[in-house]
Amino acid sequence: MNRRSLLLGASAAPLAATLATPGLAQGAWPNRPVRVIVPFTPGGSTDGMARVAAGKLQEKLGQTFVVENRAGANGAVGGQLVAQSPADGYTLLFSASIQAMARLVMRSPGYDPLTDLTPIIRVGQGPLLLVMNPQRGPNNLQELIAAVRANPRAWNMGTSSLGAAGHIASIELLRIIGADIPMVSYRGTAPALTDVIANNTAMMMDPVLATIPPVRAGTLRGMCVTSPRRNAAAPDVPTAAEQGQPSLDIQSWWGFWGPRNFPTEIIARIGETLRTGMFEADVTPRVTGMGAEPLAEVGADFGRFIQADFTRSEQLLRLANFQPE
Repeated sequence: MNRRSLLLGASAAPLAATLATPGLAQGAWPNRPVRVIVPFTPGGSTDGMARVAAGKLQEKLGQTFVVENRAGANGAVGGQLVAQSPADGYTLLFSASIQAMARLVMRSPGYDPLTDLTPIIRVGQGPLLLVMNPQRGPNNLQELIAAVRANPRAWNMGTSSLGAAGHIASIELLRIIGADIPMVSYRGTAPALTDVIANNTAMMMDPVLATIPPVRAGTLRGMCVTSPRRNAAAPDVPTAAEQGQPSLDIQSWWGFWGPRNFPTEIIARIGETLRTGMFEADVTPRVTGMGAEPLAEVGADFGRFIQADFTRSEQLLRLANFQPE
């Protein structure tokens, strides 16, 4: 790979600035292994999407991309690690929508994801699935809304992580219902689902990858998916819009970030690689199998999306009188 190929597709940055960028002067990126920090434990949707996208970068760019799980504090442990790393392209963050919400749900996350990280590319999005214990009466979203309105004291709602898409969507659902019921916060999807299956918690929303297995097994009932179209991994579950609630369109999403002042040339390189790579025949089935769809929203476009998503979440949290923990 030569200098000219590195600059193809990049925004019009002066050559002098390119040569002055830390790390780039030593050779075309990437010329050594790249760390991809995933700020959550292995096995979830974020980890799965990270390994798909990192694998495609490794295949296309001919260099090792090592996924490292650095879980803790709603993603803040991994986020802070990347924010404090050199902006040379050799430490990337791969995370979900929750990453941008750190300063909304935590009193002291240790960094600001909107200013201390650089958006590189959003590679996928996927709806949430609202699930509840089948021992409870409602069979669909309309019946659920009516039941909660009639007897709110009999209901509560779990959330796997504060600031996650499921948390934000839960607030929107409670706004629609117009009832104030307890929100039970868990440290992860697994304990939350366990309590819903045991009927200790009434319901929850989380990405399809985690929630569809117990629905298929019959231990939970799928009430709706939070996307405009039905999801390929859960085709029998109707959308919220089909059941009269189009505003319940809140999806989880995943992408790459770098530290502040991340080189535009590397953003362009990753963007050009994944614009095609995320839609290749070996990737799309893996992504859709996780209940998601591939995307390729690069650089400034990704940044604008993050700001819009942040603003909507901030408004919903304010309506719910949520206080950071």
